Amino acid sequence: MATSGKLASFRLPPLPTIGEVIKLFNLRAEKQLSQNFLLDMRLTDKIVRQAGSLRDAHVCEVGPGPGGLTRSILNAGAADLLVVEKDSRFIPGLKLLSEAAPGRVRIVHGDILTYRMDRGFPSTITKPWEEDPPNLHIIGNLPFSVSTPLIIKWLENMANRTGPFVYGRTRLTLTFQKEVAERLTASTGSKQRSRLSVMAQYLCTVRSCFTIPGRAFVPKPEVDVGIVHFTPLAQPQIQQPFKLVEKVVRNIFQFRRKHCRRGIEMLFPEAHRLELGEVLMREADVDPTLRPTELTIPHVRAIANAYAHLCTQEPGLLTYEFREELRLKHLGRRMGTPTFIGTPPPPGPQQPR
Repeated sequence: MATSGKLASFRLPPLPTIGEVIKLFNLRAEKQLSQNFLLDMRLTDKIVRQAGSLRDAHVCEVGPGPGGLTRSILNAGAADLLVVEKDSRFIPGLKLLSEAAPGRVRIVHGDILTYRMDRGFPSTITKPWEEDPPNLHIIGNLPFSVSTPLIIKWLENMANRTGPFVYGRTRLTLTFQKEVAERLTASTGSKQRSRLSVMAQYLCTVRSCFTIPGRAFVPKPEVDVGIVHFTPLAQPQIQQPFKLVEKVVRNIFQFRRKHCRRGIEMLFPEAHRLELGEVLMREADVDPTLRPTELTIPHVRAIANAYAHLCTQEPGLLTYEFREELRLKHLGRRMGTPTFIGTPPPPGPQQPR
């Protein structure tokens, strides 16, 4: 009986439905903010279950809106729920929930892209990176407009163990446009394989949970929505700085229908592009005729390691961007003056491997 009483204490008291809250506070989804409300509590409960047990957990919910997912998180037993909401129209409804769950809800009126989550929770919940994840979760029904830049930001935080990852291997359960969810979870060789697939999977175990049809949201978006769960790896599959890996992967996938050699060559200044591209592919021992979508994480790791080695021999390579070289060349043509761009000499065959 005591156990059932404890479980019952997690449940929220009777409250207006989410639909009633929307009417009460005269709320509507703003199309320019990519807002879509999920009113079906069975679906919000299902999203929350993908995070695992939330009993006594610390949770950050991103963009709670009218509070449907918030209710499911509280009913699942979260002891400390920090909600970060940018739209001031939703704050009164969230305060209603806070009053219904005394001491369990903290409301931040702010932008998740700039919010310092490393200051949002007590340091006592921190777990060493190599151990099990902390009892901290990030959960959110993300607006489509912010979902991709936000996950890239968090992946960089993950690589550097900053932001929400100062506490350890914090897990994330997030919604994405179905196409983005498919890219995040795409396997090698699939047509959805992309820059996002590699960047997420070299740092995390990425799991596709389920798909919610667009008709379940209000207003109905033109696409379906995928739920994705991320658990940071204790050891990233590529041991290079995030920005270096991101640069390599971005260049590889810019010519996704061509051989991977084509994108890799663009890592180097035009004057030595072919030679250095050949040197890199030879050092990485990767078939240059593979398509970007056919590259495995070990392939990308070998390419990133070879590129990092070349950058130690010629540090200027790391800051080189071919688009900037192209821009300066076009500028020089318009002005009728030659534009000289410093380029490193290709490494000689006598250099150690």
